[in-house]
Amino acid sequence: MPERMLDKKTQPTMEEIIKYIGKEGNSFLEKFEKALSDRYELGKELRFPYGKDYGWSYKYSHKTKHLCDLFFEKGAIVAFFQIGTDKVAKVKAEYDALLPKSKKLWDERYPCGKEGGWLIYQIESEEELSDVIKFMAIKQKSSKIV
Repeated sequence: MPERMLDKKTQPTMEEIIKYIGKEGNSFLEKFEKALSDRYELGKELRFPYGKDYGWSYKYSHKTKHLCDLFFEKGAIVAFFQIGTDKVAKVKAEYDALLPKSKKLWDERYPCGKEGGWLIYQIESEEELSDVIKFMAIKQKSSKIV
């Protein structure tokens, strides 16, 4: 597993997060937040969810709907999100337009519900960022005019 911010006792500052995820990771983080804030009434919370192996993350939500967690890795960011069974048809409709990496992650998702599942997506390019944003749009319809 890549190196994450695993010290639960020490909440990282924004400056420490930026230094940890690096210039490219921070660029993806800023673009991701901009895309979400353009579409949703975005909530953001720094937290240490899911236990000692996951580390610190930002939880993003729209009103009360959890969109994803974005974990901080050394030189990278990782989106962790769930697509429910009720949204699988939408993923299937977008499937051919997804990148090969996105298709593989979807095909190998950790099962949840009848057909849905959890995806862990390390964002390494603008195109991958775009696919993660597509998954967010599938998960939650935008409340704003984009």
